[in-house]
Amino acid sequence: MSMTETESVHELHNYQEEELKYDEGDFQSLPPTDRGRAAWSFLAACFVVEAMVWGFPFSFGTFQVYYASHEPFNKDISGIATIGTTATGLMYFGSPFASVLIQRYTKVRRPISFIALAIMIISLVAASFCDTVPSLIATQGALYAIGGILLYFPAITMVDEWFVSRKGLAYGIMWAGGGTAGIVVPFLLQWLLDAYGHRTALRVWAIIMTVVTTPCVYLLKGRLPISNTTAFRPINLSFLTQRRFWVYQAGNIFQSLGYFLPSLYLPSYASTIGLPTWCGTVALVSYNVAYIFGSLMIGFLVDRFHISIAILFSSAGAMFSIFVFWGLAVSQPLLYTFAIVYGLFGGGFSATWSGTAGELQRVENKGTIDTSIVISLLAAGRGVGAVVSGPLSAKLIESDSWKGHAGFGYGSGYGQLVVFCGMMLTFGGLGAIGKLFKFV
Repeated sequence: MSMTETESVHELHNYQEEELKYDEGDFQSLPPTDRGRAAWSFLAACFVVEAMVWGFPFSFGTFQVYYASHEPFNKDISGIATIGTTATGLMYFGSPFASVLIQRYTKVRRPISFIALAIMIISLVAASFCDTVPSLIATQGALYAIGGILLYFPAITMVDEWFVSRKGLAYGIMWAGGGTAGIVVPFLLQWLLDAYGHRTALRVWAIIMTVVTTPCVYLLKGRLPISNTTAFRPINLSFLTQRRFWVYQAGNIFQSLGYFLPSLYLPSYASTIGLPTWCGTVALVSYNVAYIFGSLMIGFLVDRFHISIAILFSSAGAMFSIFVFWGLAVSQPLLYTFAIVYGLFGGGFSATWSGTAGELQRVENKGTIDTSIVISLLAAGRGVGAVVSGPLSAKLIESDSWKGHAGFGYGSGYGQLVVFCGMMLTFGGLGAIGKLFKFV
């Protein structure tokens, strides 16, 4: 029996044991896993929640440009970037706390989802009345992040109940929602800001959030009924003593240090090499479209091969796209090629997280390690890259000594950034290297 087949049988056995906790009437009424209208309706709701929760903070660049050029916020632009980093940073670093809360107190999953959505809507409306950067940091940044992460993780914990043998694909589909949001949300927000200003833009987005997300929250229902034995669940953190977890986490952190930089700098890089402004936007959209397919592709691999194969596939492809296509990109075709190839391979790396959790469960062999806890810790690891890579990349560009001396994109002023990004994405394959040398 192959490693993947062993993992699938092990996971199926765990869920059969979980189902046996309920009486015969409950068992007979349970909808099937991995198929059926209920499972796919739930996953569609997760896709939309992913897009709505993460699409807004990931599109903060549109607000950053607006705030920096309009009163009253342009009087002190030094703190404007902190609004966006506060939102994404809190959502990443707050993931373990939210996951433990939701997993430990299973009964609160549905009520807290509605409360969290209300917090997000209130944060957007409150931000529309703000006249200072600190107040935007508190509302559009911190308050939004609290609501977002409390809405997001109930959905994450329920995916495990609905999908067993197709879990990797399920998470890949869910996370593809982020790429879909990257295609639509920035353009919508830019149009609202240009036409009506930030106050109306925030209020309109609050309305959109309410109308689009509320029906999806109703669909976020767990497959298993909550009994007295599962209402208060202990948390198994034994995997933190396993070397393999820290090898996977180290690779994840390395990958995160390079992960955000290509999409962050695509527009400015396009302008630097003399391309029209719209070329950067087209490249960014191309990246997000490829990101969708990349998440699905890597999720597919996670379900069929050992997790090290999916990590190797993602890391090797991302490394190649950086060193070859970005490093040589001095024309539109190469820039678009880079955006697409990087989106396919690097963009979907988070789809490996469910496979990492599955590997830890297989080794632990008791079925008590929760997927959402592992994912939350890996998300916190990615938060390191979200916070550190921005200031670090600015220093690399500022001190780039290759400008005008190296060829192609390496001499554009972004050469050292390209090399740094490529190296970090290469080290993102640490989990695959560890498997090769039997570290994991």
